[in-house]
Amino acid sequence: MANFASLNAIEVQTLRQSLGLSQQQVADLTKQPLEQVQAWENGEAAIDPRAEKTLLDIDDVIEMQVLNTCDGIEELFKKEPKRRLAFVVYPTQAVYTQYNPEFLSSLPLTELYNTAAWRIKKECKLVLEVDVALVSLDAEAYKAFRADNGLSESRESRAKWAATQL
Repeated sequence: MANFASLNAIEVQTLRQSLGLSQQQVADLTKQPLEQVQAWENGEAAIDPRAEKTLLDIDDVIEMQVLNTCDGIEELFKKEPKRRLAFVVYPTQAVYTQYNPEFLSSLPLTELYNTAAWRIKKECKLVLEVDVALVSLDAEAYKAFRADNGLSESRESRAKWAATQL
């Protein structure tokens, strides 16, 4: 097995920022003290290998979601040539936990899910020429929409609600 050099200070900071995380969130995710994360980013200490793996694994999960989602959108548009979509994003951790628990094991923070949505939006625009709008879930408006339309809670219902927000 090859040994690779660990991420340097600039790479750690750039990875954190590209994931849309604060230093405290990285500390929480990697189970390291905030001061240690700051030391990594200041070049005062090498990143812990387990922490590095955690962050790179999360980045890989997001990239796989981007690829899989864009492939699905491309297939959908072969049948139904729309060029505009809405994706729900979550304004708080509580709303994310309540309405999108299926992603919590792989993307435990709403910021990570929203980062994935942003990357999907960008990829769809550049590669598929599809305009994706990110719509923040308004729980009360969404509940009213479901009641008005006789819908149960589901990803499909959230997608239908988001489409009405365009």
